[in-house]
Amino acid sequence: MSVEKIIFRLPNSLKVQVESHIFEVGRKTVILVNGALATTASFGQTIKYLGERYNVICFDLPYAGQSKQHNRAGSLLTKEDEVEILLRLIQHFEPRFLYSVSWGGLASLLALARQPASIERAVIGSFSPFLNEAMVAYVTQARHLLDTGENLQAAQLLNDTVGKHLPRILKLLNYRYLTSLPKEEQSQVAFHVEQILTLRPETYLDQLANIRCRVKFINGELDEYTTAHDIRAMAHYIRHAQFATAPNTGHFLELEGRAQAATMRQEILGFFGVNQEFDRSRLDALSSAAETQTFAHSGLNVEFGSGK
Repeated sequence: MSVEKIIFRLPNSLKVQVESHIFEVGRKTVILVNGALATTASFGQTIKYLGERYNVICFDLPYAGQSKQHNRAGSLLTKEDEVEILLRLIQHFEPRFLYSVSWGGLASLLALARQPASIERAVIGSFSPFLNEAMVAYVTQARHLLDTGENLQAAQLLNDTVGKHLPRILKLLNYRYLTSLPKEEQSQVAFHVEQILTLRPETYLDQLANIRCRVKFINGELDEYTTAHDIRAMAHYIRHAQFATAPNTGHFLELEGRAQAATMRQEILGFFGVNQEFDRSRLDALSSAAETQTFAHSGLNVEFGSGK
């Protein structure tokens, strides 16, 4: 397996660093889409199990991770910007499959509505366009804490809400990472929160009827913020949509433990075209990898308002 790092230039002078994981030349490719503020390393164990059958592409948005060093500070990305970036990457790399997490699901669905030619199937994890009471309360409180500069409390809020099912060590590393965010990333967090609070699903849901590829939504059984119940309303907008509920799982899906990782692997590989018994040795390796990940190095798909 080889990893190629590519600096992808966008028309607006921004740059995106892309990681191309080539497990075997000639295989179909999966593109991974982070939630807000997440980085490519958050998909470490996901890349391992997808690599059993596919090559993988992942990328950092301009303000985060490995892309940040290639861009000037202060650029704020709208959801429309994220859609355009994703479409350009799909057009260039021609992946057959897509897997998004959390609020990366919104940009992914809007991109799929533009019918990119190469995409055959997409998995949308931990997403709901509908802001329920729990999500509104969480995002509103996060906005207040960010506005008043109370970053310690904002980090604790994340661990107590959408991140409450993460292992204890990941909560600790999460806390350390979020309390040391540089100023420019804090600005993007605040901007992201404002976008969530002004989100009106009725302004874009009808567009999703244009999606032609197969789509599967996977939500955690214990996720109170992007619920397995709410997401089933998407069947009214996306033809042939499929749904799965990951048992004993919250918002962070495969990062929450060994059984959760096994469930996500089975669901995703099965939908993309691979059905086989889970190899216990691989599962143990994935679990060990999850325990060593940190927000500081991986981003862990974290985003304030992950219902994003």
